[in-house]
Amino acid sequence: MAKGGFRGMPGGMNQAAMIKQAQKMQQEMLRMQEEQEAKTFTAKAGGGVVSATVNGKHELISLEINPEAVDPEDVEMLQDMVIAAVNEAMRAADTEAANNMSKLTGGLNLGGLF
Repeated sequence: MAKGGFRGMPGGMNQAAMIKQAQKMQQEMLRMQEEQEAKTFTAKAGGGVVSATVNGKHELISLEINPEAVDPEDVEMLQDMVIAAVNEAMRAADTEAANNMSKLTGGLNLGGLF
C-alpha cells in the first residue's frame, strides 16, 4: 500500500479519514433510525371507515373502526379493510425509511450492510 492512503481511492483518502467518515455515517444513521422509530404513519381503508396507525418500529399503535363499517353479515369485509389499512401504513413507514437511507448513502447500494 502506498504511504498515506489506498491506491485508487478518490482524492487519496487515507485510512483515518475513511474511519472518521464511516463513524460519522454510522452516527447519522443511528440518529435517523431513532427519528424514524418515533414517527407515526396512518393509512385508511374502506373510504376512511378503518384507520390504522403504526410507528417506525412497525408496531400497530392505533386502530379506529367507524361503527358503520361493522356489518355482522360481512365480517370478512371488515377484516380485509383492517389488513389493508395496516399494510398501507407499514408500507409508508418502509418507504420513508428507504428514502432516508438513500439520502444518507447518496444512493449507494450497500447490499444489506446497514
